Amino acid sequence: MAQPVLGILTLYLNNDGALEERSIYQRMTVAGRKLGIDVFVFTPEDVNYKSNRIHAMVYDSLNKKWSRRWTSFPNLIFDRCRIQRSHRFEELRRFRAKYGHLTFLNRPLRNKMTVHRTLSRDTRFTPHLPSSRMYESMADLTAMLRKYPLIYLKPINGTGGRGILRIERTGDDRLLLQGRDQQRRIVPPQRITTAELAGRLSSWNLKGGRYLVQQGIALKLPNGRVHDYRMLVQKDREGKWRLTGCAGRIGAPRSVTSNLHGGGQAATMNQLLKVWIKNEAKIEKVKQDAERFGVQVAEYLEQSYGRLCELALDLAIDKEGRVWLLEVNPKPAREVFNQAGDKETYQRAIIRPLEYALYLHDQKRKKKPSREPDASSGASPGTGSGIASIASTGDGSGIGLGAVNGGGSGSSPGTGSGTGAAASGTGAAARAGSGVGARAAASSGSLPRSSDNKDASLEMSAADMRWAEHLIN
Repeated sequence: MAQPVLGILTLYLNNDGALEERSIYQRMTVAGRKLGIDVFVFTPEDVNYKSNRIHAMVYDSLNKKWSRRWTSFPNLIFDRCRIQRSHRFEELRRFRAKYGHLTFLNRPLRNKMTVHRTLSRDTRFTPHLPSSRMYESMADLTAMLRKYPLIYLKPINGTGGRGILRIERTGDDRLLLQGRDQQRRIVPPQRITTAELAGRLSSWNLKGGRYLVQQGIALKLPNGRVHDYRMLVQKDREGKWRLTGCAGRIGAPRSVTSNLHGGGQAATMNQLLKVWIKNEAKIEKVKQDAERFGVQVAEYLEQSYGRLCELALDLAIDKEGRVWLLEVNPKPAREVFNQAGDKETYQRAIIRPLEYALYLHDQKRKKKPSREPDASSGASPGTGSGIASIASTGDGSGIGLGAVNGGGSGSSPGTGSGTGAAASGTGAAARAGSGVGARAAASSGSLPRSSDNKDASLEMSAADMRWAEHLIN
């Protein structure tokens, strides 16, 4: 039987064909070959919509070179496309609309404010959500400043710390304004009066539903630099959500954000918490609370928006040990773990999407649909993806529009979440066990498992670590 094929869907960064995560794709290709899954990379611009063929990028691990070849559509698609304001993102919308019936590991998430509102509907999450509202006029800003001593203005679709402003009340009708512009350049601290605020913000194009105002959490370390935590939760080889790892990020001097692209530094979670909280018992409780929270958020968002594979949660932890969710990133980078010196988590973060892809493929095979969906098909009978198409929204993201209760294009009876969003395909099938271990054993020897499944998401056994190094290297 032919190996399953995973296509990694991404976008070029420019017209010269630059790719942001080429080294990650190389590692995934090498690991996939050892796990028993072929991997190639493509963009919507590489698709021939008439013949339903892809001019794919393929990595040769022996010669350490990339090449091109025409190929048919893969069995599964891993969507790594991030928002761009370019014609390339318009092409992505077209691709999602035409091929939304195929099996994706993950579906588009909504913008920051919509995700915030979704999570606000569940009382488990409300204590962890900073107060947030859309910016419609200066009245929204002044109302938040009256209520909170510190607020942030941030784009609802922004990434990498671009276009973020921090506004702090300093007393006597004075404000401290600082941030980063759309090119990530630091906006130096400025002390202004409340009356001057509107004039200073006039060039930021805040209107039009593009910005939100968020309650600020005090995050400055003793050295004056801000910090937060990047938590990565992913599906595992059994289709279950697990904590992969959590690392600390320390912002550059004078920066209001901690992003690594903006000059931030990475540290392990333990290192940073020992400086911030210091109490060992409280630190352990914080870590447990954060892990439980992260997995619950992932499960809930998948029920709300359709199948997901991984999510990064940007967390703040205050001095009392309370966990706050700053935002959710559906297309997370992994480099924070590498830079923090946590090689085990970095390797696990690369492997888990491949293991989940194999799990998903095995679940499809067990269902044995009468006809395997292909790129030219408008329906996806029995695949469990539960998504018939992707509708473009005004913010450049998409939502699933498939049937969820059986019948109809793209539905899988008995696996829908029933929330009105796309079916996630992670119900009973996800709990029935995984065929990934058997496939990996057949192709590369037996796959060691942690003896204590409860702790498998927190640490790797020595055997698992050797296996991960073997896959990637």
